[in-house]
Amino acid sequence: MGKINYFACIIIQSWYLMVIITVAEFESVDSSVQPLPLLGGKKLIIGIPFKTGFTEFVEAKLDPTTLQLVHVSGYSIDIFSATVDYIKRYSHFNVSYDFRPFIKNETGQSAGSYDKLVQQVFKHRYDAVVGDVSIVAERTRYVDFTLPYAESGVRMLVRVGYGGRGLNMWIFLRPFSWDLWLSIILVCAFIGAAIRFMERRNIHNNNNSHEEESAHGSPPPQQLKGISILWLPIDQLFLPQRESVGKNCSKFVLVVWLILGFVLMQSYTANLSSMLTVDQLQQSYPSVDDLRTGGSNIGYPTDSYLSEVLVDKFKFDRSRLKNLTKMEDYQKALDKGTPKGGVDVIFEEIPYIKMFLKKYGSKYNMVGPHYRTDGLGFAFPINSNLTSYFSRAILNVTQNDSFMQPIEMKYFGSSNYDFEDDSYQLSTSTSSDSTPSLNSQSFAGLFIITGIATFLALVVSESNIWRKPVTLAKVYSQKFLLMSPSWAKSKQSMDVSTKQGNKICSISEPNSIPESPSRFPKSNLALDTVV
Repeated sequence: MGKINYFACIIIQSWYLMVIITVAEFESVDSSVQPLPLLGGKKLIIGIPFKTGFTEFVEAKLDPTTLQLVHVSGYSIDIFSATVDYIKRYSHFNVSYDFRPFIKNETGQSAGSYDKLVQQVFKHRYDAVVGDVSIVAERTRYVDFTLPYAESGVRMLVRVGYGGRGLNMWIFLRPFSWDLWLSIILVCAFIGAAIRFMERRNIHNNNNSHEEESAHGSPPPQQLKGISILWLPIDQLFLPQRESVGKNCSKFVLVVWLILGFVLMQSYTANLSSMLTVDQLQQSYPSVDDLRTGGSNIGYPTDSYLSEVLVDKFKFDRSRLKNLTKMEDYQKALDKGTPKGGVDVIFEEIPYIKMFLKKYGSKYNMVGPHYRTDGLGFAFPINSNLTSYFSRAILNVTQNDSFMQPIEMKYFGSSNYDFEDDSYQLSTSTSSDSTPSLNSQSFAGLFIITGIATFLALVVSESNIWRKPVTLAKVYSQKFLLMSPSWAKSKQSMDVSTKQGNKICSISEPNSIPESPSRFPKSNLALDTVV
């Protein structure tokens, strides 16, 4: 029994010792784990904008009875959450925060513009502002901004207008430039003059036959008159079956002209069709100067700093500015236009225009000058160390695809979404720029070929004309050679040899060549025949 009690005591003591060691180790481990310090030293009160339009960036849902924030979401909120996770993971700080919508407590409506929201940080109502807040120089008087998490800028949103721009009563002259029209007239005159020259004998014969036929009451035949110099090529171009020429060379020139005319007609038709089609597809929108001097209404987003930009920078009349809130308001205002109480153009930041175009398609377009801003960022108190922490976190988050791709796919349907990309923007150049007029240089080769062919036809047709100068040249050349001494000596030797040859021929002629009976008189021939 003693031994049993001894071993039982040893076992009990060992168990107590293990329990004590375990508790000591647990206490030592627990005492070594210290909580992370709070960034900013307290729970941050984060102000967020409360709005009903473009909720893809910030959407705050309230309890209708208590007006307490129930849920907050959006692109800006997810970016903020990602930066907080990065700070917790890599900066060894804990971030505790609470979102507070910027609303009127008694009505639950928005308490003011973004400028007023940012000023609440300066008034120490909020520790920071998170949302789609544009980094503008005027706001830096009250807060410090982090690095931008999204690029931004201001452009114009317009409804695409089809046709009517650049069209006038002289549109049919625009396919060809003035020098090409002048070249065509000169070519017509040259071909007409060449054909008239080659057909001048036919004209004379036609005039004689006309005098004879007019005496018998016959109608006058078709003949080439002076006006035909310009009219004949055009007449043959549209009525090639009519016989107006008789010589083959003239017909050859007309065939060459018909080929040139066919090419010109096809080019004219194609270029005119292109101009009309492009003009119908291109949008027509007024410039900033037209908006400033005209009577167009101009839209801008509600509670935005753009109202001051439009007045101070673009010098628009404040009475013509209309604030708009939702995408649906944008669409309705642009569809109505100024005559029906709407607007002709809306000045808006690029991210919101991209969201609008993604929803409503190609009936609208982003155009006009680019008023740059520094993007969208978060606002913190001036000289706060929170700005540097969040700026560093934003830089790492926005450059990390593992953070950005899920967020961008969630709200925009694609990764690497670029707010500065102009892929939504259609060409805004005029139709005359995109479809320039054809000039004479475009058909210089055809004009040269036509001129050479016409000249060759003239040479072949009027060979009797150029032969006369050649004959005269030969005669004058012979006279010139006769005047030279060497030619005179050779001429005298040729004459002496010729005379000697004639004498020899005269001596041998009676014996060698019998006289022809035709050399005798007819009477002697008759007498010989009778005898």
